[in-house]
Amino acid sequence: MTQVRPLRAYAEVALGRQRSPQHADGPHMTPYLRAANVNDGFLDLDDVGEMNFDPKEQETFALKRGDVLVTEGSGSLSAVGASAVWMTDIEGTVCFQNTLLRLRSRPSTDGRFLAWWCRHAFADGLFAGIATGANIFHISAERVRSLPMTYIPMAEQRAIADYLDAETTRIDALITKKRRMIELLVEKVDSQIFSAVSGTVTSPASSRQGTQIPWLDTIPSHWDSPWLGATHSTQLGKMLSASAASGPEQHRYVKNTNVQWDRLDLTDLPTMTFDANDRARCSLEKGDLLVCEGGEVGRAAVWPGTQTDVYFQKAIHRVRPIGDAEPRYTMYAFWAAAKMNVFAVEGNQATIVHLTGEKLREHRFPWPPIEEQREIVRQLDATRKKIGATTSQLNQQIDLLNERRQALITAAVTGELEILGVAA
Repeated sequence: MTQVRPLRAYAEVALGRQRSPQHADGPHMTPYLRAANVNDGFLDLDDVGEMNFDPKEQETFALKRGDVLVTEGSGSLSAVGASAVWMTDIEGTVCFQNTLLRLRSRPSTDGRFLAWWCRHAFADGLFAGIATGANIFHISAERVRSLPMTYIPMAEQRAIADYLDAETTRIDALITKKRRMIELLVEKVDSQIFSAVSGTVTSPASSRQGTQIPWLDTIPSHWDSPWLGATHSTQLGKMLSASAASGPEQHRYVKNTNVQWDRLDLTDLPTMTFDANDRARCSLEKGDLLVCEGGEVGRAAVWPGTQTDVYFQKAIHRVRPIGDAEPRYTMYAFWAAAKMNVFAVEGNQATIVHLTGEKLREHRFPWPPIEEQREIVRQLDATRKKIGATTSQLNQQIDLLNERRQALITAAVTGELEILGVAA
């Protein structure tokens, strides 16, 4: 007969120490983990804080190898209950905050099995099912202690843990390989774009000439390398302010994060005041290139002209052709330059990089005849479409592998999967 007991019978469940100003400094500063350090199945230790834990508190809140850390509270119901195992990744004493629960296996429980059970409880909604709260969801130590857990003999727990260790390692290796393939495809796109805007794709047999472009030594002899200001006008958008955010004449605008490489996210655009002068200055026309002034400097996308009465914020430059120009070629030229870190090293601040309008206009770009610009765009678009299809397939395969891993975890810890050494 299957025996079900509360989780407290198989593991000690403890809540971490609360953070407060009185612990911000002291003679016993100790690293501690918080919810931000715990993801589903792994720890992110890039940002580990310190608090003062006196020796007695260190005994209470110190982590031991094999402890399972579970996110006790989160603003997202989909994140509460995420868990990972502490494997003494940091030397010395490390404690934990009250945004985490520490589950420590009792003598009758294999620690690895407990960790896998927690992964199952997170993915299958057991933790989310006991969460309460409105803006911040909490599962509480007491509610976790009361979760039902089926008794499994120690030998079978170990067999299940051995099986999952091996199978998930194999699946993770496959996922890593596929992610590496995606990285290589991204690098291939960047390489193809650089080759195209340097003239080796459409004019491979042409004689070449030197340029005044710092990131490009030579271009075909029939190309030019003008300043951007010679072929395009530029305009920086309107600065956001408290008065503009709540004033009259509210109109939608594009901000920096709406502009991705060759893609604009125009859903739920914010609004602010744009009077008649603002609208004339910050208007958008089909074929305008929107270029990020900060963040990933130089990131660009072409305005499609499918929406009207939309303007743009100061974090964006509008680059508009003066004469004949293929906007998508200009976008690809910016892509090549940005991937060479041209804009990042020429920002006007040491800590936060920004690209002023003056510096933008002074940049030189390879400039082929208009028909060749269009041919370059045609070839690059076709190449990216093929690579994009392959990347999409790889991402689908990764999703399926992730689903298979979770299905194995759930089936194994709940006894639905036949495993050698585990009674049916």
